Amino acid sequence: MEDNWRGRFPIFQRHPELVYLDSAATAQRLDTVIDTMHEFSLSGNANVHRGIYNLSNKATDQYEQVREKVARFIKAKSPENIGFTKGTTESINVVARGYLEPRLNAGDNVVVSILEHHANFLPWQEVCKARGAELRILPMNENGRLSAETLESLIDNQTKLVAINHISNTLGRINPVEELAVTCRQHGIPILIDAAQSAGLHALDVEQSGFDFVAFSGHKLFGPMGTGVLYVSDQYRQEVQPLLVGGGMIKYVDIKGSSYREFPYNLEAGTPNVPGVLGLGAAVDFLMEIDRDAAVKHVKALAERLVSGVATISEVELLPYYDLESGIVSFNVKDIHPHDVAGYLNRDQIAVRAGMHCTQPLLDHLDLTATVRASFSIYNEASEVDRLIESLKNLIAFWK
Repeated sequence: MEDNWRGRFPIFQRHPELVYLDSAATAQRLDTVIDTMHEFSLSGNANVHRGIYNLSNKATDQYEQVREKVARFIKAKSPENIGFTKGTTESINVVARGYLEPRLNAGDNVVVSILEHHANFLPWQEVCKARGAELRILPMNENGRLSAETLESLIDNQTKLVAINHISNTLGRINPVEELAVTCRQHGIPILIDAAQSAGLHALDVEQSGFDFVAFSGHKLFGPMGTGVLYVSDQYRQEVQPLLVGGGMIKYVDIKGSSYREFPYNLEAGTPNVPGVLGLGAAVDFLMEIDRDAAVKHVKALAERLVSGVATISEVELLPYYDLESGIVSFNVKDIHPHDVAGYLNRDQIAVRAGMHCTQPLLDHLDLTATVRASFSIYNEASEVDRLIESLKNLIAFWK
């Protein structure tokens, strides 16, 4: 394994028998992320943007340096395009409530795809309901892909936003978000990209790709839970209003009214998650140092090994429309509920996800109630894929 990636994740030293195949839900935490957060608690704990003493000044500098790192990481124009949130879900809600809702009227529409996680579906459904607008669903074509041509046929002069995920968390489909962004730009429609499944290993160039909003979470790129990023392009930065108001994000307050700072600083009412953001910065440092092309090849090889390994097991039914580079493979075992599959695998110390994966509209479309999902990352090994396949064979024999 390249550069001993697995050795950088302490959980596998504590649980050497663990086969962790649920990285699409949350990735395991990097050693330097843990160390950075611990060191801040030991020797750097202070609030940011408030104090004029050394400890606070240092914390503020470290905090803002992470904003600069994230901007470089996704090739944003400026650190001022980068806002910190609790995660992808909050980032999307900021755009839905703080940008779109005040501009959405009866007769307008918003477009999302059938592939969306509930985090990139429910916020748009809610604002459309509140404003009397229509939520339109971009379907997959006959090849199981989203296409710019289909999007072109769905949008019109009343389309106020398009929201698409980069990688489907259920199917492992990698969507052509750059092509979809071109179509949106041609019509002057802003596009939001849910990059929760892609930001870790798949390089983003938000400026060149023409994305207007991008959301992702720290915990899915080896960082801490409770941290997230919202990128907003210069075109819309001054139009995003906060979900929360309070100390730390104001320009001026008096008894008659108040004014707030511009994005991204208007997202930081109250004390932000400083140790979490510093941990996020450590994760970004790691990702900018490693060969991410090699990382994608690694997870692709693992997914390919699983697909080929179950090809001769007639009881295992793979969901269609996956892209191996995503490292995500969903499947079912004939006549065995996904929860029972996951429970049996757990007896062999194999952790997979079973359920709807927060994509009920997609599963309804596929006429499914649940699936088993294996999702690979850089710390997984070929022997773990083999253990999964062997355990599935044992399950099928046991069930008979």
